[in-house]
Amino acid sequence: MASVGIFVGLVVADIVRSASGIDGQTLALIDSKQRSVFQTGVVTILSKSHADRNVYPSAGVLFVHVLEREHFKGEFPPYPKAGDSSNDPITFNTNLKGYPDRPGWLRYIQRTSHSDGVLYGSPTADHVGKPTIIEITAYNKRTFETARHNLVINIMSTEEFPLPYQAEFFIKNMNVEEMLASEVLGDFLGAVKNVWQPERLNAINITSALDRGGRVPLPINDLKEGVYVMVGADVAFSSCLREVETPQNQLRCSQEMEPVISCDKKFRAQFNIDWCKISLVDITKVVPVHSNRPDPGSGVLPDIGEYNPPSELLKSRDYFADFLITLAVPSAVALVLFIILGYSMCCRREGLIQLVHHSSIQKSSKELRSMSKNREISWPLSTLPVFHPVSGEVVPPIHPDNYETTSMPLMQTQTNLQNQIQIPQQQISGKWYS
Repeated sequence: MASVGIFVGLVVADIVRSASGIDGQTLALIDSKQRSVFQTGVVTILSKSHADRNVYPSAGVLFVHVLEREHFKGEFPPYPKAGDSSNDPITFNTNLKGYPDRPGWLRYIQRTSHSDGVLYGSPTADHVGKPTIIEITAYNKRTFETARHNLVINIMSTEEFPLPYQAEFFIKNMNVEEMLASEVLGDFLGAVKNVWQPERLNAINITSALDRGGRVPLPINDLKEGVYVMVGADVAFSSCLREVETPQNQLRCSQEMEPVISCDKKFRAQFNIDWCKISLVDITKVVPVHSNRPDPGSGVLPDIGEYNPPSELLKSRDYFADFLITLAVPSAVALVLFIILGYSMCCRREGLIQLVHHSSIQKSSKELRSMSKNREISWPLSTLPVFHPVSGEVVPPIHPDNYETTSMPLMQTQTNLQNQIQIPQQQISGKWYS
């Protein structure tokens, strides 16, 4: 009976959502409250019956849906150790039903397998009235089992959104999953409301700096990747926000210096904002640009039916004519040219004269090479044997006998011939003379 009551309560809540015109952030708060009250029972019913879950975000408002790991644990076997069920590593895969990826406006992030996943994005008016079914597949890395649920996103249209005045802030000390937390996002919107003083204020979109071309920070000093937060309001920008557009602050930004903003202290306690990257847009003054580009279409190939292979009764193709054109004809032409060249060179008088002339030139060149090897030259004294005056032995020359003629000096100062040795003579006085 308790389960039936919980299920009826969920159905009534969905009917109330569809009937009311509340925005996506209020719906997210209602979802969180319902989860806190009916957490255990709802998870059991949805996971076992694979029921679709319906959400109703508004166009032009930030949509955040948390994929809690607790909702999918009923699908998997219990953890062997009591009290350690939260240690199951579970990851999620999200995609549009029937397609490999999500819609372009919807993003997903999950840092680790022990943290919850988050779907977030900002739907536009083009998606109103088109239910978007997201398939959520949970993977348990301990048991290697999967569980699949469907999330039906029914985008509602409201006249209040989008708000005309939109400002985008870059927060340097936050990651996107930290900013998506309801408490942190509420604190930021509260700080912006104190500075801006609008009657209505809502978050339009949140984007990680990595999706804008930012770099992954170094893993030191708890550096963050940064996040862009766009908010909208129904009143014009305050004087504090307009201080960014002053010439003095623009000059400081161009010199990579922090601008002087009077309301920065209201954010500095929790949010480190880069005021040089703030963007202020009044959509009522934006001139729409109409282009004549063709409609790109849905990007899905049309269904042309099943593939029908060709019939086996087809006749085989005759490639003999292709063979003659490709190989036989060029080979025949080459053979005719070879015969003509051989006849002109070997069978005619002019060809024989050329062959004899070539043979005589080759014979003469060989004879000149053999004569150049046998010529006698004067070798330097450093290449001749030396007579030792004490031992009487003949010391071999410094250079080997195969002295290359290319290394000889151009001007010969020695006149001794090769292998010519002059033995010293001994005089009566005991001195040696050469």
